Amino acid sequence: MSDNTTIIRTALVTGGSKGIGYGVAEVLIKEGIKVAITSRTQEAADEAAAALNKIKEGYALPLVSDVRDFDSQQKSVDAIIEKWGRLDYVIANAGVGHLVTFADISLEQWHETIDINLTGVFYSAKAALEALKTSKGYFITIASLAGANFFDKGTAYNASKFGLVGFTQALMLDLRQEGIKVSTIMPGSVATYFNNHTPSEKDAWKIQPEDIGQIVSDLIKMPARTLPSKVEVRPSMPPGK
Repeated sequence: MSDNTTIIRTALVTGGSKGIGYGVAEVLIKEGIKVAITSRTQEAADEAAAALNKIKEGYALPLVSDVRDFDSQQKSVDAIIEKWGRLDYVIANAGVGHLVTFADISLEQWHETIDINLTGVFYSAKAALEALKTSKGYFITIASLAGANFFDKGTAYNASKFGLVGFTQALMLDLRQEGIKVSTIMPGSVATYFNNHTPSEKDAWKIQPEDIGQIVSDLIKMPARTLPSKVEVRPSMPPGK
């Protein structure tokens, strides 16, 4: 007798209550993948999950987590395993940006940027490692073109994203023999709340959060033998200067 049980895949999206993280969760849920989203506040996580569950009821799980705290990340992974029995994909999206001159950036802003954008991803990977070994899963980081192109007022942000790209590429080499794929996505201008920006109709030319979700979807659909380890993505037609 054949086993017709359908395996429902699951994902963890850090910083999934808004912006790119929410856009990724939205696309994955539409494709039948259950998604746990994390936020530093219960209110934000619950509000985003309620909206996502209107797409498919019971497919979004709100979790309170701070990527700067390893134990917090481990609890998120444990909650997913307890709820759904497996973890297939991790999208390490949580990030922050303080674009100020070196003279003006505070010690607190420096540490927050490095701790969230770089150390936080390390913690996410460490916490999810055993679960991804079991599922032969995929770990995807959301970096930035700022991880390859430096600019003024970017000392902390450039440092974090250059580091993240290097970390992800090295992680890919370490984990591929475990059957785990690792990729980094490096977007240019995205219509998000980055650097205290509020998205509006004026951002129509920018990459939209769901566009990054589509790239994540395309990556996890690639044949097992093929790994696009680094994806750079830009707006196709930015405003002329």
